[in-house]
Amino acid sequence: MTAADLASELNLRFSPAFRTEYRSSMTIVIAFGTVCSDDDRHRKHWASRRERAMPPKEPNIVLVHGAGVDGSCWSGVIERLQADGFQVRAPQFPMSSLADDVARLRQVLEFQDGPTLVVGHSYGGQIMTALGAEAPNVVGLVYVAAFGLDEGESLGALLSQGPAAPALAHLITDARGFNWIPEDDFVNHFAADVDPTKTRVLYAVQQPLSTSVLGDVMGAPAWKSLPSWYLVAQNDETLAPDAERQFAARMGATTVEIPSSHVPMISHPNEVADLIEKAANAVGAPAVTR
Repeated sequence: MTAADLASELNLRFSPAFRTEYRSSMTIVIAFGTVCSDDDRHRKHWASRRERAMPPKEPNIVLVHGAGVDGSCWSGVIERLQADGFQVRAPQFPMSSLADDVARLRQVLEFQDGPTLVVGHSYGGQIMTALGAEAPNVVGLVYVAAFGLDEGESLGALLSQGPAAPALAHLITDARGFNWIPEDDFVNHFAADVDPTKTRVLYAVQQPLSTSVLGDVMGAPAWKSLPSWYLVAQNDETLAPDAERQFAARMGATTVEIPSSHVPMISHPNEVADLIEKAANAVGAPAVTR
């Protein structure tokens, strides 16, 4: 190409006519892209609206944590239940007395619109058991390695019947009378089948239990008037598996067993969710196909 040809080409490319045509072309491209982008946004918006409009499955599910953990211990279970369409709540409990904890549970239950399945872990089982027959919207109970006391029994009397479980052998009682599990026992016994890195995070948010709870005597237990399910943790070093089996047998619970430590909702969230959904199906929710 000669210098004259190059000059002619440049003049053509940057002539007013070329610039006008180029701007018009780009306007069409940008406008088309904007329409497509807006269309995508509208589709996503209405899809989201449709998802929100779908009513959750019944029953509602309330998850009650026990001592040593807080409501976040249910995270894996919550994700699964929500994905399957259930309305879930996992409140925090003060662990200051059985009366305080039951009052908190009643407060949460009053907030639920419709029938509700209550799930309790460890001492959380004692909280929901203490509801008695005075929870009209509760339709069933699921015990996860949990205490299922009968009328006249107390947690302290039960725990004093034999040697302390490995996870509870070295409890530290603070000045306010709350009991803490030492880190080594928490990692090696309380949550022995959870990755140690995750277990230390759980230890950092440990929820201690007041000594006063040990003397609180159970009234009429809720499991005598409600259908119950029980998950036995076969490798539990906090609540003896045989004690769990005895609780389950006494209440006539539908029972499953898994090879878990005391925190199956953390180490085996899907198995725990399976049992909860089985219970939900039995009391009224449509079965979930997986």
